[in-house]
Amino acid sequence: MPYEWLPSAPDGDRLHLWPYRSLPRRGFVWFVGGTAALIAVPLLAVIGSPVLWALLPFLVAAIAAIWWALERSYRDGAILEELVLTEARITLTRSGPGRQRRQWEANPYWVRVTRHGQGGPVPDYLTLEGGPRVVEIGAFLTPEERQSLEAELRARLAARRGRPG
Repeated sequence: MPYEWLPSAPDGDRLHLWPYRSLPRRGFVWFVGGTAALIAVPLLAVIGSPVLWALLPFLVAAIAAIWWALERSYRDGAILEELVLTEARITLTRSGPGRQRRQWEANPYWVRVTRHGQGGPVPDYLTLEGGPRVVEIGAFLTPEERQSLEAELRARLAARRGRPG
C-alpha cells in the first residue's frame, strides 16, 4: 500500500502517504534504455550513409522527450502526506513539488474521520474534520485503500482518546 504507519515513538504515531508509482526508478532506466535500443535498430541499415546523420537528431530528440516526460511525471508525483497523532494534537502536513508545505492541526479528541461515498472529487473521499476547517487525506489512494485507512485512523484516534475502537 502506498502508505505506512511508522513504528510507534514516544512523541506519537506517524503515518506517511504517497502516490503509487507504477514505474520505479530502476524500471525507468530499463524502459528508456530499451526504447533507445529499439529505435536504434533501423539505424543499422543506414550506417555509413548520410541518411544516418539526417535521422539521428530526430531519434535523439524522441529519446530526450521520453526522458523529459517521465522525469516530469516523477516530479509531479513527489507528494508526501505526513500525519502525526499525539495525545494533545493531530497534525497533517502535505508537501509536494513546487508548492509550499500545507499544514493542518486540531485536537484529536474532536477530530472526526469521514468517508464520503458519493459527491467527492474521488470515490470514497476521505476527510478529517476538526478545528477551523475540513481537510482531505489520501486523495491519491484507491477506494479500497481509503476504506482501509479510514478504519485504521478511527482505531488510532479511539485509542488516543482512551476509548475502544
